[in-house]
Amino acid sequence: MSRAAKSPPGKTAQARSRRVLMLIYEDAQILDIAGPVQLLSAAVDAATGDPAYEVELVAERRGPVGTTSGLTLAAHKGFDDLTPDDLAQVDTFIVSGGNGSRVEMENEALLAFVRKAAAPARRVVSICTGAVILAAAGLLAGRRAATHWAYAPTMRQRFPDVVVDDDAIYVRDGKIWTSAGVTAGMDLALALIEEDLGRDMALTLARHHVMYLMRPGGQSQFSAQLAAQHVGNERLARICTYIVENPRADLTVPALAARAAMSERSFARHFASETGFTPAQFVERARLDEACRRLASGDTSLDAVSADAGFGAAERMRRAFIRHLGVTPGRYRERFRTAQRDLAPMATMMEAARSHHKQQSH
Repeated sequence: MSRAAKSPPGKTAQARSRRVLMLIYEDAQILDIAGPVQLLSAAVDAATGDPAYEVELVAERRGPVGTTSGLTLAAHKGFDDLTPDDLAQVDTFIVSGGNGSRVEMENEALLAFVRKAAAPARRVVSICTGAVILAAAGLLAGRRAATHWAYAPTMRQRFPDVVVDDDAIYVRDGKIWTSAGVTAGMDLALALIEEDLGRDMALTLARHHVMYLMRPGGQSQFSAQLAAQHVGNERLARICTYIVENPRADLTVPALAARAAMSERSFARHFASETGFTPAQFVERARLDEACRRLASGDTSLDAVSADAGFGAAERMRRAFIRHLGVTPGRYRERFRTAQRDLAPMATMMEAARSHHKQQSH
């Protein structure tokens, strides 16, 4: 992960690109680092072909830093290498996530650096459990924040002054952006790029990196189909699969309990224990997943999609979309269509700009 190429003669790095500083540490999650860095490093100024961002990795000390994957990254700089003037030039400060965050949230030297780097930055970002480091540094007090769903209860207990959103892909509260885990960091990076460089650039990068869709921040971390595959109780696993495969069926508790050959009370209690959701919550998520698939795959009317997904009235589907995804069904479909449109002219322009930039550099 090297920094962007040097500026052509006559151009300063600051005029050419936005400076991004990403904090890494021992046992960080490599995808929390590599995903956002790759997207930011690939972004260019469409008018000039210059790299849009200059990304540096910083750790407590310059040099090798181990990750949970066993691979080692190289921090460009250590805390002591960065002067106040250096930090004043940082546009976006990012804190990576990973298992090591549980140790680093107690590291006073690291927390002091986080506070010092965050103060002048235009944007402060955390990926996955990097949010606990921001919280430990006091930067999330009174704010909404996202993190990996599995770590949300711990974060909520440890930092009661933070409004933890354990379902959103990413959350923006003022100048602070936080995301859920791993691939959600790439969604957040695209959102940053869209804010800085426009939607076409973000969509072009998403397409180039074979990302299925630019997901809105309110997109749920939960997938009913994936959850169904992890239910240990065989009888309830079959019920979950039935719900996912038959969203239009009668999926009330009485009907599902009868199918499971259990009393309604016992069924509801065991279902919640196995899945972490009430039957009604799971059914709504399964129907939401189905509606998303149908909206992304055709031009069927919203009324028909709502009926096919088991919602019945379109207004009921609309409320579910807003509650879980933060967008209307129509807006969700519009985002997908935009992401699928032919962006070849934009990609061609970007490639021409890169070639021009390389020629100038030589």
